[in-house]
Amino acid sequence: MTTKNKEHNLPKDGFTGLKENFSSDAISGFLVFLLALPLSLGIAGASDFPPIYGLITAMVGGIIVAFFAGSLLTIKGPAAGLIVIVAGAVAELGHGDSNLGWKLALGAVVVAGVIQVLFGIFKLGSLSEFFPLSAVHGMLAAIGIIIISKQLHILVGFNPVTPEDKPMVEPLELLGELKNTFANFFLHKEVAIVGLVSLAIVFGWPMIPVKAIKKIPSALIVLIVAIPLAIYLDVKNIAEVKNAAGEIITKKFQPLLSFDKGLVDIIGVNVSFDGFSQLGVFIKFVIMFALVGSLEALLTIKAIDMLDPFKRKSNTNKDLIGVGVGNIIAGVLGGLPMISEVARSSANVSNGGKTRWANFYHGVFILLFLLFAVKFSDLIPKAALAAMLIGVGYKLAHPKEFGHMAKIGWDQVVVFITTIVVTLATDLLIGIGAGILVKLIIHLINGAPAANLFSSKAKIEGHKISVSGAAVFSNYIGIKKKIDHFPFSDTVIFDVTKCKLVDHSVIENLYHIKDDFENAGGSFTILGIEEFKPVSKSKHKYAAVKKNNKIK
Repeated sequence: MTTKNKEHNLPKDGFTGLKENFSSDAISGFLVFLLALPLSLGIAGASDFPPIYGLITAMVGGIIVAFFAGSLLTIKGPAAGLIVIVAGAVAELGHGDSNLGWKLALGAVVVAGVIQVLFGIFKLGSLSEFFPLSAVHGMLAAIGIIIISKQLHILVGFNPVTPEDKPMVEPLELLGELKNTFANFFLHKEVAIVGLVSLAIVFGWPMIPVKAIKKIPSALIVLIVAIPLAIYLDVKNIAEVKNAAGEIITKKFQPLLSFDKGLVDIIGVNVSFDGFSQLGVFIKFVIMFALVGSLEALLTIKAIDMLDPFKRKSNTNKDLIGVGVGNIIAGVLGGLPMISEVARSSANVSNGGKTRWANFYHGVFILLFLLFAVKFSDLIPKAALAAMLIGVGYKLAHPKEFGHMAKIGWDQVVVFITTIVVTLATDLLIGIGAGILVKLIIHLINGAPAANLFSSKAKIEGHKISVSGAAVFSNYIGIKKKIDHFPFSDTVIFDVTKCKLVDHSVIENLYHIKDDFENAGGSFTILGIEEFKPVSKSKHKYAAVKKNNKIK
């Protein structure tokens, strides 16, 4: 099929697309809603936000952001990958008072949203290209480990409460406390039964060999089973709770969600900017919301573009503006920060969503739930939501991620593990900073010129792009700008014969670009790569490589 024919068969955008793809987008939007409903509640609760405000974020991300987002298939809403940052903001800004901390955290969300809009206006949609993939995967794996470490306690009825003199429990403390939780596994047996059954569904449902059944979100099945099970076991709010060590704790644990207000009661301005008085802490969380949120959103866009059966390319700058506006609105109303969320977005693709209207419909169904059925949430056990979040955390920190890094090379493993360990011991910003620093040191060891680490020596000669020195993650944005001069339908040669080093992040991106050119009827040849050898013993296609001989 020619490029012209492909464009002719693309689903229409805008209001023309609303009519043309109504059935497929509405069905996909409803199925995504079934997945988003419990996850949005669970993510908000795990972030120490009132759970209902997770639905506010999903509603804004669908009904408002869908109209001007730069990606057609991504679903906007609260993300598990930001739980650690949001909970940290609530704890640190509120000094342990979650009611105060929630509103102060909203101020950081709104300011971060403004920064994301500026990212888009100044065309920083290539921001994700700067971060080495091994450090990004390490950051996400660390987030997954932190999510699991907290939710395992809640799964069986324990509440990892904060000591009076500390704003929050640190990740390593949560992990260490697991030995006591496991030693008292059935102290709250009714809650534990609900949690373990829910966890079995989360991990077992995807293994069912029937494709039609697997299309039903496991999160929906968890609710269908866990709610009547909790009613049968007479799970009620626990009046006096002991921690895993057997000590009575003062912070009450509620194994069921609790909603006493509907949409009309909660809609309003909830944001507070009093966090500015704690300037250092406030700025830290603004940076983390803006950087990590944008990075996750951009990585999701890249992944979903690869899944799009029509091979459409998203406008990353426009999407950052859309997400930023969404965060400003959601933050003012009380919602969590939103991103383009990968699990719901991939479900949208697999369910047959074709345009931005699928995201819109998902938001409409969230709105209808808030208007007419929010009291139903009173029946949802927190243990069931914990099981869902453990499933999300496991995907982020899946053992295959460790195996994948090992296959690519030891250098990637070092960066990956460094990012995880430092993140668990400190925070996300320091963790990914440590991963980037280690990566730069490895590049210098492997012969990358120091002067070339942040400046690309790339030039265009006709239909050829020549690169010298080093092509690495930290100078790839400049290289990518040269590639962007050519349409995908063109014939381009990318010459690396004068390079000393080409790292993993650049090689993987180059091969994805090669696929983009071929899908559009063009060609992208990587010239000279066969003269390089892997920096480790890996034979992986994306392994970092260096020149056999010295190049002057």
